[in-house]
Amino acid sequence: MARGNRSQSPRERTEEERERDREERARRRAGLEPEKPAEAIPPPVVPEEPAQAPEPPATEVAPPPIPVEESAEPPPPPIPPPANRDALLEQRRDRLRAGRPSVKRADRRGGGLHVGHGRGSRFRLTRARVGALLALAAAIVVVWFLLSLFQPFAGQGHGRVIVVIPKDSSASTVGSILARDGVVSSGFFFDIRALVEGKRGELHSGRFLLRHEESYAAAIAALSKPPPAAIPVKVVIPEGENRLQIAELAAADGLTGGYAAASVHSPLLDPATYGAPRDTPNLEGFLFPATYEMNAGAPVSRLVAEQLTAFQERFGPEDVRRAHELHVTPYQLLTIASMVEREAQLPGDRPKIAAVIYNRLRLGMPLGIDATIYYAVEQAEGIATDTHELTESELHIDSPYNTRTHRGLPPTPISNPGMASIEAAAHPAHVPYLYYVAGADGCGEQIFSTNYAQFEIDAAAYDAAVKKNGGKPPVCKKR
Repeated sequence: MARGNRSQSPRERTEEERERDREERARRRAGLEPEKPAEAIPPPVVPEEPAQAPEPPATEVAPPPIPVEESAEPPPPPIPPPANRDALLEQRRDRLRAGRPSVKRADRRGGGLHVGHGRGSRFRLTRARVGALLALAAAIVVVWFLLSLFQPFAGQGHGRVIVVIPKDSSASTVGSILARDGVVSSGFFFDIRALVEGKRGELHSGRFLLRHEESYAAAIAALSKPPPAAIPVKVVIPEGENRLQIAELAAADGLTGGYAAASVHSPLLDPATYGAPRDTPNLEGFLFPATYEMNAGAPVSRLVAEQLTAFQERFGPEDVRRAHELHVTPYQLLTIASMVEREAQLPGDRPKIAAVIYNRLRLGMPLGIDATIYYAVEQAEGIATDTHELTESELHIDSPYNTRTHRGLPPTPISNPGMASIEAAAHPAHVPYLYYVAGADGCGEQIFSTNYAQFEIDAAAYDAAVKKNGGKPPVCKKR
């Protein structure tokens, strides 16, 4: 309603005024300067005509038009076409759909436009989160570094390890040696810890007895003292180990020198005196397994001498006589004992396996013992122990130790047997067995048979157990 006299009837707005109002509202929503309102121009007064006015006579003159007073104000700017207004409205709708707030007019101090809570705020929030994450990551790295350096939860270590520190070694070199030998987890942190404790220049050289997985503090404390004059060690040689395996044990116990070279020949024992061929390549079979008291740093030749002496003390005239009664040489009896040692897992199977070997030799059958093939692979590849299942190509390896393709005994013993296996070779069981295969239960017992058909059944049962266990030997469930 008009703000003037309320008693007057309201004036009807023209279409042009309504169009101008709509345009003004659209401009305000879009954030544009509102148009300066122009002084309203009163609509022209149109005289009412009578419903049925009689036509004037031809001589009547038409009345003059009513004059309209022109406004002193300039005419309003042209109204933009509807297409522009629709574009402004469409921009508004796009902002609402994208979730963006309305653009607000900047205050007089700032100049230009700003967004209250728009994309810029999200960018600032993202940068704040990234900064917080980087600070957290840096804190985690610092905590990890301190824990690794000071090891608050480190134990006392385990086992024994002989470590030799060369003369004039730097703290960094010492850390590398300790990490290589498994004494500490990191040579770098050992060096840093020695620096923190002020002990980098106080580490001694020499031979030390340490533990595996020691703390940095314990290792630094041990190396800060002069090394002991002698470190007694017990060199334990298990039954059935070959020369390459014993070489690894000797090195781990701190003996010096190359065991493989030292066990080729010795003035203390000549294999030919036991019936071995003159070209016997090494002392395999005569290196008696036992526990030997030695000092760390002792030469491996001393260990070889003690092993040969122990063999001669145990393999005496009675064993030589029994070899001749069995129609083999003492060296061949020792070779049979070495195969028994590698094949038997239970004591009761030793004389039975020896009987199978003697029965096959008497009948001229290939021995077909996989332990000799393992030995051939180990010697060919220069590895101490081969534990995987033999492949088809390895079963056909061209070697005199392949007792599947070569008849008779292998050229040398394949291990260094203990007295139990030597006794089994000297006194085999009186049984007619020609075959044996590992039991399908995986408990170590061998299944013996006298004919190939039964052996095939027993072998198929073992193969099925291996397949059921994912290609690995079956695991005993009785223990």
